[in-house]
Amino acid sequence: MTDTNGERRGRLSPAVAVVRSAVSDFFDRHPVSNGSLVLVALSGGADSLALAAATRFVCAKRGLRAGAIIIDHGLQSGSAELAATVLETANSLGLEPVEVVHVVVGTEGGPEAAARDARYAALRSAAERHGAAVILTGHTRNDQAETVLLGLSRGSGPGSLRGMAERDGLIGRPLLDVTRESTQAAALADGLVPWDDPHNSDERYSRVRVRHAVLPVMETELGPGIVDALARTADLVRDDDDALDLLAEGMGRNVIATDPVSIDVDDVESRPRALRTRIIRIAAYRAWGTTITHAQTRSIDALLTDWHGQGKVDVTGGSVVRHDGRIRFDPAS
Repeated sequence: MTDTNGERRGRLSPAVAVVRSAVSDFFDRHPVSNGSLVLVALSGGADSLALAAATRFVCAKRGLRAGAIIIDHGLQSGSAELAATVLETANSLGLEPVEVVHVVVGTEGGPEAAARDARYAALRSAAERHGAAVILTGHTRNDQAETVLLGLSRGSGPGSLRGMAERDGLIGRPLLDVTRESTQAAALADGLVPWDDPHNSDERYSRVRVRHAVLPVMETELGPGIVDALARTADLVRDDDDALDLLAEGMGRNVIATDPVSIDVDDVESRPRALRTRIIRIAAYRAWGTTITHAQTRSIDALLTDWHGQGKVDVTGGSVVRHDGRIRFDPAS
């Protein structure tokens, strides 16, 4: 009979072992101080349940404390009752502290983005409130593959194709190399009963369509291994993107002047476009504290590399003009 330690007749479930190893490896790469609090974002789904059970086990071995945060988005009838059920499960796993956080989901960016923004804001706030060293989410390799495909569909470059980072400030994602099939098997082996979110079958959401329609077709037409290939692409793109960001930041310290923020044309125009555009975005952020769009970046880049007397470029936060051999970032009047 299966117990909450993921063992059957004295043998550890392979799926439970995989999830525990992933959590343990995460702490090897991202160590926290002895006695630190680790929080799990617990939704009641198989991914987060498997993560919660594994985190409780690994933290006990490492002298860490393990708790959970349950986010009630209030988007479905009975969400409060579900949160209460997940709370009981968290308590049964021995997690402490456990808190249910109710959030209000806005509308900006669409329902998926709005729910995600509200959830992450609540998780970071809870981590700070409880003094947690890190808060873990149950994103799997399948989620990473879906994220890469969605980014590809937007055509927004490496910033989208890099997928989700394993560590992003207070947020940790230890299961990015673990498949959804493994987390589902681990949850069942741990004697846990996952909740199946109806939104995961609602094809109004683009991620659901990718999961149930796009990826299966790709697997059928191109062969198995698509999920691994997409997740591996995210790893490779992230490495390259991080390296280019570091190079651009270093160059920016030398070529971006202040008061007013400006760039010397001769210093930048001959550099590779991947670096020029990053330097432009760094300058724009220094000038206005805002992020400019891809189209705005290309228009400013044309002031550097395709100059034929064109006037100022109006962008988010202000305007950019070429004057006396410099690209000047002026605030809005």
